[in-house]
Amino acid sequence: MYLTHISLTNFRNYTRLELDLPARIHVLLGDNAQGKTNLLEAICYLSTTKSPLASADRQLINWSAYEEVIPYARAKVAYIRRGEEHTIETILVLERENGTSGPPTRFRRQIQVDGLPHRAIDVVGRLHTVLFMPQDITLVAGSPGDRRRYLDITLCQVDPVYCRNLSRYNRVLAQRNALLREGRAAEDQLAYWDEQLTHLGGLILERRLWATAQLDIKARTAHERLTGAQERLDITYESNLVEAPIKEAERRLLQEALAQPQVEGLVEWFQRALKAARPEERRRGITLIGPHRDDIRFHIDGVDAIVYGSRGQQRTVALALKLGEMALMHQETGEMPVLLLDDVLSELDERRSRHVLEAALAAEQVLMTTTDLKDYRPEFIARAMTWRVVAGRIEPLDLG
Repeated sequence: MYLTHISLTNFRNYTRLELDLPARIHVLLGDNAQGKTNLLEAICYLSTTKSPLASADRQLINWSAYEEVIPYARAKVAYIRRGEEHTIETILVLERENGTSGPPTRFRRQIQVDGLPHRAIDVVGRLHTVLFMPQDITLVAGSPGDRRRYLDITLCQVDPVYCRNLSRYNRVLAQRNALLREGRAAEDQLAYWDEQLTHLGGLILERRLWATAQLDIKARTAHERLTGAQERLDITYESNLVEAPIKEAERRLLQEALAQPQVEGLVEWFQRALKAARPEERRRGITLIGPHRDDIRFHIDGVDAIVYGSRGQQRTVALALKLGEMALMHQETGEMPVLLLDDVLSELDERRSRHVLEAALAAEQVLMTTTDLKDYRPEFIARAMTWRVVAGRIEPLDLG
């Protein structure tokens, strides 16, 4: 799987870009704030339908576009998958409300795959990408929500059924929370939503446990190479079902069920946990038990890296996790994802840099950004196509 062309209009600082990508390895050189990261963001956005940086899609529209009658941004990529060419295009539009003359306030997003309209949920998984950015240290140092979001996006790229189940789970969760907030929810009403929530929650939990186990193996291998086998990484999934007010003997049985997960058993335990938490949920007006409150933990030589890991250790764990994600996607899809590395070498020592570049060579296509080519070995640069990025313009860089 690899990209052949990317087109951007009014996307971030790109007013207009048409870029062919004929090579397997691309190195984008430029100072900070010139558009290197924006290009990787656009590719990731088209792949996952979510920006890794923006909290709202309308933030992706270039400010100069607001001078137009209808402000809009457009991003399109052409790529090859299993020998066939495909396209994904997204258009973001700000429109005025009917009959008004003020500034545009209504936001609309259109997505097309191979020229035909598609829902966002049906686009994820068509173009596989793995993006590493300096901000990804939050996967280790950040909140449980950051880690859940990462795992969900990874799973959605390789399992469209999971993506649909997750979407349905979030809708059911919102309905159940609304019922609890009313404070007068009848037991039969809650029972209906409990059945929906636990069924979907069991499916989600089983897939998350599977994915975490796979990432544990693959990221540990990458981490051993990055650290010269001086440290051991272990990744575990923490289900908050064990936090339900159940008896200690039941808790031990639940932990055994989580160690060898089966959907039916997980659904049953979820039902028990919800029932036990019912009084507290009624009092607080929110669903306290379920995959929406789970977490992933990282341990280095048995020590919690989230709490005690140094910044360097946390960065190495995040990088190992991304390399493990690349291996997982290859395993599940039979194709290497497009690897997107944003300023990845700037804080790495020689051994870690060498392993990252070796991993990059294993990818079918990689796009890397840097502010200094000195971070790269000459033999690697010789195999790459190098670009200069300046103020939203990208041009080939002649190193001869």
